[in-house]
Amino acid sequence: MPPFLSRAALTRFAWLSVFAAVATIGLKTGAYALTGSVGLLSDALESLVNLVAAIAALLALAVAQKEPDEEHAYGHAKAEYFSSGLEGALVLVAAVGIGVVAVPRLVDPEPIGAVGWGLAVSTVSSALNGAVAWRLFRAGKAARSITLEANARHLLTDVWTSAGVLAGVALVAVTGWDRLDPLIALAVAANIVRTGVGLVRRSLLGLLDTALPAPERQAIGAVLARYRADHGVETHALRTREAGSRRFVSVHVLVPGGWTVRRGHRLLEALERDLRTALPATTVFTHLEPLDDPTSWDDTALDRPAGAPGPVEETGGLEPRTTSTASAARVP
Repeated sequence: MPPFLSRAALTRFAWLSVFAAVATIGLKTGAYALTGSVGLLSDALESLVNLVAAIAALLALAVAQKEPDEEHAYGHAKAEYFSSGLEGALVLVAAVGIGVVAVPRLVDPEPIGAVGWGLAVSTVSSALNGAVAWRLFRAGKAARSITLEANARHLLTDVWTSAGVLAGVALVAVTGWDRLDPLIALAVAANIVRTGVGLVRRSLLGLLDTALPAPERQAIGAVLARYRADHGVETHALRTREAGSRRFVSVHVLVPGGWTVRRGHRLLEALERDLRTALPATTVFTHLEPLDDPTSWDDTALDRPAGAPGPVEETGGLEPRTTSTASAARVP
C-alpha cells in the first residue's frame, strides 16, 4: 500500500462515504417529500443502498487490512470482494424496489408539485455525491482497493442517475406529462441493475482467483522476456491472481544445470525484485529448476499425476541423510 494511504486513511475514506450517504438520503428524501416524484424517490432509495454499502465497506476494510496470520498466511484482502459483492446485490434489490413503486404510478399517474425546491435540494445532494465519488475513486486507485473503487463507481452512477432524474422531473413540469415521472424511475432502475451486475461479476471473478488483467500480464511477460534474453534462462508455469489490493505471481525459472545454487538464487532474487518494481504490491513466488533435467519440463500443470517420478541426482537417486544418535536424540 502506498505510504500516503495508510490504513487509518482508508478507514477515513470509508467514513466519508458513510457520512455522504446519510446526508444525501436526507436531502433526496426531502426532495421527494416536496414533490411526490417517484423519480426522486428512486434516487433516494439508491442513496439508502449507498449507506448500507458504505457500512459494509467500512467493515470489509477493517478485515482486509489485518496482517497475515497462521490461519491466513496470504492475508485477508479478499474480504473486500464480499463488500463489493454485497453492494452489487443491494443495488439489484434497490432496482426491484424502484420498480415496485414506479409501475403503479405508471398505471395511475399523479401530478408532482414544488418542482423548483425539489430540484434545488436534489442538485445539492448530487453535487455532494460527485465530490465524494471523485475523492474515493482517486484513493481506491492509489491503494488498489476494490471496496473504495466500488463505492466510488456506485456514487458516480448515482450522480448520473440524479442528473437524468432532475432533467426528467423538469420535463414533467414543463410538459405536464405525468407518466414521464415513473418512466424515468424505471430507467433509473435499469441503469442501476447494470451497475449491480458489474459489481457482483467483478467480486465473483476475484473470489475465483481470475488472472491479472492483460496489461499487467504483459508487464510481467516483458520482465521475463528480458531475463530469458540476458541470462539464457527459460520460464514456464506462470500463474497470476489478485486478492483485493494485493497481486500474486508464481513462475518456474529454468537455469543451466551447471549453475551453483547461489548463482540461481541471486538470479531469482533479482527477478522477483524487478517483478515487484513493475507491479507494486505484488507477492512473487519463484521455483528454480535445471534446464537439462527432463522432469523440469513436466511440472507445468497445476497438479502433477499421482506417482509421477521426481527429479533424481546424477548418481541415480537421492540417498537418505544419516543422522547421528546424538542429533537424533535432540529431535522432538
